[in-house]
Amino acid sequence: MTRPSDRIFGLVVILAALAYIASALQVQASFLSDPVGPKAFPIAVGIVAILCAVTMIARPDAEPEWPAVRSTLAIGIAIVVLVIYAYALKPLGFLIPTAAVAAILSYQISPSPKVSVLSGIGLSIGLFVLFRFVLGLSLFGFPRGWF
Repeated sequence: MTRPSDRIFGLVVILAALAYIASALQVQASFLSDPVGPKAFPIAVGIVAILCAVTMIARPDAEPEWPAVRSTLAIGIAIVVLVIYAYALKPLGFLIPTAAVAAILSYQISPSPKVSVLSGIGLSIGLFVLFRFVLGLSLFGFPRGWF
C-alpha cells in the first residue's frame, strides 16, 4: 500500500531546493571568477534535487517500516549530543568533549560502561594525535587557560 510519505517528502525537498537555488542566485561574482561563475554549481545541485523529488512524487515506494521508538530516541540523543559537542569544542578544547561524545555514542552501540569510557578516551587521544601531529591542524587539547 502506498501512503503519501514519499510525496510529502518530495514536496519538502522541492521547496528546500527552490530556496537553495534562490540563495545561490544571490551570490555575487567577483571580477576574478571563472567564466561559469560561482552560481552554476549550487544551481545544478538544486536542479538535481528537484528532479529527484519529482521522481519520488511520481513513483513513490511502498510505505517504509519506521524504526521503533527506542531507535528513534537513540538517534535523537545522538543528534543532541553531537550538537552540544560542536558548541563545546571551542571552550573545552578537543580532548574532553571528544572523549565524552565518543563514550556516549559507543555506549549506544554497545552498552558496556567500561568499554565505552575506554573507547572514548582512546578515540579522543588517537584523533588528537592524528589531527595535531600528522595532519598539522592547530587544535587545543584542553581549554586555553589550563596551560
